Amino acid sequence: MDIRQTPLRWSGDRYPSTDPAGIYNALADLDQPCFIVVTPDGIGAVSGGAVTGGDTPSTGLPLLAAAQPLPPQRLGSAAFLAAHQVAQPYMAGAMAGGIASADMVIALAREGFLASYGAAGLLPETIEKALGRFAAEIPGLPYAVNLIHSPSEDRLEREAVELFLRHGVRCVEASAFMDLTPHVVRYRLAGLRTDPDGRVVAENRLIAKISRSETAERFMRPAPATLVSSLLEQGLITHDQAALAHHVPLADDITVEADSGGHTDRRPLPALLPTILRLRDTVQREHRYAVPIRVGAGGGLGTPLAMAATFAMGAAYVVTGSVNQSCLESGASTVSKAMLAEAGIADVDMAPAADMFEMGVDLQVLKKGTLFPMRAKKLYQIYQAYDGIESIPAPDRAKLEQQVFRRPLEDVWQECVGYFQRRDPEQLQRAAGSPKRKMALIFRWYLGMSSRWAVVGDKDRAMDYQIWCGPAMGSFNDWVTGSYLKNPSNRRVADVAHHLMLGAAFHTRLTQLRSAGVQIPATAGDYRPVPLETPAHGSPAGMR
Repeated sequence: MDIRQTPLRWSGDRYPSTDPAGIYNALADLDQPCFIVVTPDGIGAVSGGAVTGGDTPSTGLPLLAAAQPLPPQRLGSAAFLAAHQVAQPYMAGAMAGGIASADMVIALAREGFLASYGAAGLLPETIEKALGRFAAEIPGLPYAVNLIHSPSEDRLEREAVELFLRHGVRCVEASAFMDLTPHVVRYRLAGLRTDPDGRVVAENRLIAKISRSETAERFMRPAPATLVSSLLEQGLITHDQAALAHHVPLADDITVEADSGGHTDRRPLPALLPTILRLRDTVQREHRYAVPIRVGAGGGLGTPLAMAATFAMGAAYVVTGSVNQSCLESGASTVSKAMLAEAGIADVDMAPAADMFEMGVDLQVLKKGTLFPMRAKKLYQIYQAYDGIESIPAPDRAKLEQQVFRRPLEDVWQECVGYFQRRDPEQLQRAAGSPKRKMALIFRWYLGMSSRWAVVGDKDRAMDYQIWCGPAMGSFNDWVTGSYLKNPSNRRVADVAHHLMLGAAFHTRLTQLRSAGVQIPATAGDYRPVPLETPAHGSPAGMR
């Protein structure tokens, strides 16, 4: 850029810095405007000050480019902040089995972030205790609770919704849905009413996590008339709620889930997000909702640069998962957190999912330090090849009992019987007279217990740990190398959230300046986390 053709100048109290550390500090002062100017010593950067005309006194310096203040809350959608009453467009997604723990939800809520409690796979009494904690410890602050689709355990999904409605849970994150169910529709419609001005109000907010266009469209449109009529006939919604159902989409927010941990289709985010955004716009033109659906994104987000790119593509908010699992407030065991903190980008694999085992659905897990992916795949191969455990050749069955289950398969079945008698007797009825169904439940015992062993840190079962994890964990570990966040004992979930969002704003500002032709030194252009001096909803002092 030819500065002689630039009539603007900068004037301020601080002299611009030309060394990389000073330039970095100016870029990282996100609450102040940043100016790139020409000094006698070369190109410099400074935060604060003002732009004036070219005829200002000689104390001014020629201006190359300027960036407006950019605190993290300006990223994404202001409508998301208002709807969920949060300070930043950031969400910590649910991780089943309480890995996204009550402690995690509470810690993030107190810092102005939305987090989803990992209720999937937990007994109702455990979920109820967490809801009691939220009411007592974060009254009035936002939180979400996960509702996971359970195609083989309909009762669990129904009981979860009944629990949410009974406790007045106002935000649910729906995940792993392949189609709509009466239960998720009931939750949404049970919160419909009109305000004094006649506007439709949806008190029960729904965030749908999807990775397929056809599933996204189902959540973007109003609830299907057949499901609405059925719920009305059963007395589960009122006549007024049924009448209002066609005025609102089923979900307020759609989270585009890319290459994530756990259930995932491993779709590339740059391919999937634009497709879902266009679909949202098409549906909006058709239905003309008073409040347009917001589209956020998650999966593969483990660094500030990935966050910045996601916002640049048009995401209303970002969702993290794997990186939170290694934090102190996570419900994972200390052993699991240490394993996650050492994971690289390629240290993940796909393995059969316990809740959708018979359907051949996979999820993404950590493979470094565990034999779970290999053993789980072997179980599915055996399930496909034989009609029941009695049909498994004796040598293969012996290997399973000695190496994988470490007990006779019939003993495992008796444990399954006791479990389902308490939790879901219908499962046993379906298995009666079906050796293949019985085999599936036995194999699901291992898949379910393997995640439990990882959560409790059962040292005797370390090689069988099932730890849900995506490549974002590896990219996060690489980014924090050399910083205080490298050590898992320093990973507080709110710190991670703040640094990811501060870094996303930093890199967004960097992109703005680069698009104006400014070349920032590489050593000044990489956001690095340092301990936060004070918790804040803007720019903590410790970021500089």
